[in-house]
Amino acid sequence: MEEGVKFTPADKYIINPVNSFISKSTTGGIVLFVAALIAIILANSPLAEWYHNIWEHKIGLYFDGQTYLNYSIHHWVNDGLMAVFFFVVGLELKRELIGGELSNPKNAMLPIIAAVGGMVVPALIYTFFNYGTESAHGWGIPMATDIAFALGVLYLLGDRIPLSLKVFLTALAIVDDLGAVMVIAIFYTAEIDYFMLFTGLGFVVFLFLSKAFGIRNTIYYAIIGIFGVWLPFLLSGVHATIASVLVAFMIPSDSKINENAYVERIKLFLNQFRYADQNQKVPTLTSDQLHVLEDIRITTKDAMTPLQRLEHRMHPFVSFVIMPIFALANAGVTFSNDILAETTSNVTLGVAFGLIIGKILGVFGVSMAVIKLKIANMPEGLTPKHLFGVGFLAAIGFTMSLFVTNLAFTGPTPELVAEHQLQAKLGIFMASLVAGLIGFFILKTIKPKTPITQ
Repeated sequence: MEEGVKFTPADKYIINPVNSFISKSTTGGIVLFVAALIAIILANSPLAEWYHNIWEHKIGLYFDGQTYLNYSIHHWVNDGLMAVFFFVVGLELKRELIGGELSNPKNAMLPIIAAVGGMVVPALIYTFFNYGTESAHGWGIPMATDIAFALGVLYLLGDRIPLSLKVFLTALAIVDDLGAVMVIAIFYTAEIDYFMLFTGLGFVVFLFLSKAFGIRNTIYYAIIGIFGVWLPFLLSGVHATIASVLVAFMIPSDSKINENAYVERIKLFLNQFRYADQNQKVPTLTSDQLHVLEDIRITTKDAMTPLQRLEHRMHPFVSFVIMPIFALANAGVTFSNDILAETTSNVTLGVAFGLIIGKILGVFGVSMAVIKLKIANMPEGLTPKHLFGVGFLAAIGFTMSLFVTNLAFTGPTPELVAEHQLQAKLGIFMASLVAGLIGFFILKTIKPKTPITQ
């Protein structure tokens, strides 16, 4: 224990263990899996009717005899809470584009091409199974990769996995998320109210001008982003999650103080704190010490970009609150008596084969083709077997695939929509489980040539 640092029983037995659990890369996927498992158990228990009905209760605003924004809990989860998820996705996209792996065209070429292949081929396979049917519009379901689960499997393998493979999968999943956002915006949008749409876009321009003017307050962006962009998009018919990505791209990504200036200022403040007047007999700080600590806090905040500060703060909330609630609301599949017929339907087969076969051909096959053609280079430290294993991990399409499932099927009857959604979810679950296990064991059999530094 560090000298001078006191740990209370709450720190030792509650706060520190919880922080340690949250900070691990695998825990978000574990919590998501547990939430999905609970949903499936509830949906196939005596509580099934209660489970399905609870999400249909409506919540709205009542004012002067009128009800506004009167949507079901399920709708609020998918258009409200998931908007926060997509906002964080947008922050990650922007960070990767300006300072991450996607900022270097040479390094980004292979994961970008692999991601595109991993979206196009699964869509084609699904279409092969469902062409000309009422379920054909579900082609976007097997296009997505669940970054939380896929990276979670990689991190379970520990130092057996080269860092370059984690970077490749992360970049691929980020491009995949961008592709999913574009597909939702273009192909899975209802009738559009152009007045509301242009109102929202107008506020996006306003946020852009605010960023250019130097406004950095995140609360300012939150208020305008929610009421000026997200709400008009929600009312326009364009899926509200698109608004979240647009707002994320407007968040400032520069810091007020560069690294060298920050280091010099902190050194100065630490010296001031060391020689400030001290309370010798009581465990409280003096006024001078408090002022120095406040200066350190402000300087540290100025050294962080608003974009990274928001992403860092919101990740735990998204991983441990929003995603489990989404899984609880959407993963509950009530299996019918004729489960064999459901699992062999065109929708289920299209989704399952689209994810597994499509991702292998699209990610691994396309990657090897462009490497052979010398369009892109094999990342350092990787072998074809690494890419083959990652191709299977890319077939874990849980979160985004479930999200698209709720948008893809629209008719002609509610019963048929529910049936198609059930079949699609079965395909997602089967493919994600099989692909995750195969990918894990393929990568586990690869022995690192040299010790890997993480």
